[in-house]
Amino acid sequence: MSRREEYEEKTQQLLAPVAEANQVSVYDVEYVKEGSDYYLRAYIDKPGGVNIQDCENVSRALSDALDREDFIPDAYILEVSSPGLGRALKKDKHLEASIGQEVEIRLFKAVDQCKEFSGVLDRFDKDTVTIREGDNARTFQRTDIALIRLAFDF
Repeated sequence: MSRREEYEEKTQQLLAPVAEANQVSVYDVEYVKEGSDYYLRAYIDKPGGVNIQDCENVSRALSDALDREDFIPDAYILEVSSPGLGRALKKDKHLEASIGQEVEIRLFKAVDQCKEFSGVLDRFDKDTVTIREGDNARTFQRTDIALIRLAFDF
């Protein structure tokens, strides 16, 4: 397990009871470096969406728990937010919850001279993701997918 994965897993464990106490669910946790700064991001959700007060309450409680455990030696910025409308579908639980919804897929390498596809998420397994574009189904290898996210129109 990488250092990043270890930090994310430990943070997820600390976040679970905090989220439950605040009547939200944990969508995802990520630890990333952007420029010279490290960010620990916790994404929370609930039916109808989270509000700023939910984020603030979870942030304060999570920050206290992280200070107590003190397992990340680097300085980092803690962010707690909603995963947003165009949320990335990173985990199987995200894909499962999104079956039948419109998604956008971005590939690492072009297929048929195209790197971006959209359609209704039809099914997935450990190796593939299938979307429907009208009457046509298109299946992608998960290892070829750079990003899957919910599509949204304004």
